[in-house]
Amino acid sequence: MASISSSPRTVEEIFKDYAARRAGIVRALTIDVEEFSNLCDPEKENLCLYGHPNETWEVNLPAEEVPPELPEPALGINFARDGMNRRDWLSLVAVHSDCWLLSVAYYFGARLNRNERKRLHSLINDLPTVFEVVSERKAIKEKASTDSGSRSRGSIKKTGDVQVKSTAKTADESCDEDEEEHGETLCGRCGGNYNADEFWIGCDICERWFHGKCVKITPAKAEGIKQYKCPSCSLKRSRP
Repeated sequence: MASISSSPRTVEEIFKDYAARRAGIVRALTIDVEEFSNLCDPEKENLCLYGHPNETWEVNLPAEEVPPELPEPALGINFARDGMNRRDWLSLVAVHSDCWLLSVAYYFGARLNRNERKRLHSLINDLPTVFEVVSERKAIKEKASTDSGSRSRGSIKKTGDVQVKSTAKTADESCDEDEEEHGETLCGRCGGNYNADEFWIGCDICERWFHGKCVKITPAKAEGIKQYKCPSCSLKRSRP
């Protein structure tokens, strides 16, 4: 864990830390779910799920020092592993993880003023909770990731200065290629996976990708946008 002296201090830094820790936890409960489940051995002591600022996750024992450097995640997530339906267990861990992520964010944000706290809350609230991502999945896909910002992936159509993921394919092979290349992208609004049959648009400010339907942008509307700003970035820019 980062030392207090190097901890995030501004709203943007705290949100970046929150989003990265959230990304690691989402990965643990979706993409790496088998590895995560195996690590949560009920025969071991109280275990916790940590998300780290580099978007990785870790199952480990709680910190020994009292009080700990940061708020601690829920203890003993491993004990319920074999006593519940897996999806229910993952959803339970997700709920506790959401609580932990908020507690860490507001721990770092203890010195923010009222308006800064409101802005931080708004940024956090624009992302789906870990629980929403985990509980709404009908099946956990192998190809998924919380890296929703890359603009270097193939099949990107440039319209003015706005980049959107193209849904047009000329052959089955290109469709397969597109799914493979973009399959790791998640919508910055709903957390859903990339689908070649759906229209996507990328924010030119935060560089996250969104389902067009989630941000109410159609392909036709995108044609007339020179620089697209997602709802979160539009809100940030409109504040004094």
